[in-house]
Amino acid sequence: MLELRPNCECCDRDLPADSDQARICSFECTFCRDCVEQRLAGACPNCGGELVRRPIRPASKLQRFPASSQRIHKPGDCPA
Repeated sequence: MLELRPNCECCDRDLPADSDQARICSFECTFCRDCVEQRLAGACPNCGGELVRRPIRPASKLQRFPASSQRIHKPGDCPA
């Protein structure tokens, strides 16, 4: 099950579980759309994988299967 991480690893922007701005790779590294398009050229800086739109978990499932609250912020891994 996807963790639904709460923020962009580059800029630390909040990405709630219902955000259509979240992008992930196959390892669930999480970035905002702006960083993916403007800084990362569509590729994960951690693994080199493709970054795609993160699915939105239905609100009715979030209580039983909540999004992660662990923030990962690694701006040094992201190009300026």
